[in-house]
Amino acid sequence: MAYEYLAGCYDRFTADVDYAAWADYLEKHFSRSKLPIHTVLDLACGTGSLTCELARRGYEMIGSDLSEEMLALAAEKARDVDGIPPIFLHQAMEDLDLYGTIDACVCCLDSVNYVTRPKLLARAFQRVHTFLMPGGLFLFDINTPDKLRGLDGQLFMDEDEDTCCIWRADYSPRCRICTYGMDLFFREDGDLWRRMEEVHEEYAYEPDELERMLRQAGFRHIRQYGERKMRAPKPGEQRIFFTARKEQ
Repeated sequence: MAYEYLAGCYDRFTADVDYAAWADYLEKHFSRSKLPIHTVLDLACGTGSLTCELARRGYEMIGSDLSEEMLALAAEKARDVDGIPPIFLHQAMEDLDLYGTIDACVCCLDSVNYVTRPKLLARAFQRVHTFLMPGGLFLFDINTPDKLRGLDGQLFMDEDEDTCCIWRADYSPRCRICTYGMDLFFREDGDLWRRMEEVHEEYAYEPDELERMLRQAGFRHIRQYGERKMRAPKPGEQRIFFTARKEQ
């Protein structure tokens, strides 16, 4: 399963992600929504870094994720949050089931691409729509097909003193899936290392395809934006943000 082994070193390997800047960008869209936003769902929250950042800014946060390992780290991280601590739920996107309504839902860092079956993503959009308040905001981003196609055949390495991750990306035009084969090495004692393997997959969703899914789920006022920009995407954009509203 994805993130079974990577979870423990995920934060170290993504230390360059500026979660404060991501939260700033989300808040710009919150302000535009003209709906008082208090309760926010962080869908596919991972280790909860963004969830906790938004909680520190005063939002009532719910985080949901499919990985129990990632959620365990998120719960530990949330202990240091002042105010209302986030609630974490172990759920797949397409099986989202909340105790009440939310004002906004965010799904960041290309988590949508990880749903590799379009029918399941369509169902996930429907579940988000169900739990949003009238007028509520849904905001998510994707790695674009151009980006995923461009990763084909590339080899990457992340490492620190005790962990090393070597991964290769392979893109299948027929399946529209970019597969990341990961070899993970963990230092156990002195010069002894343990090797684990994980496979991650991302589906290359076309923006127009996602717009159709959102409309079919009942969303309106659908907009696309460039990477953490308040403008429309430019040709060749590597990441696109979507906003959609539930009718009031």
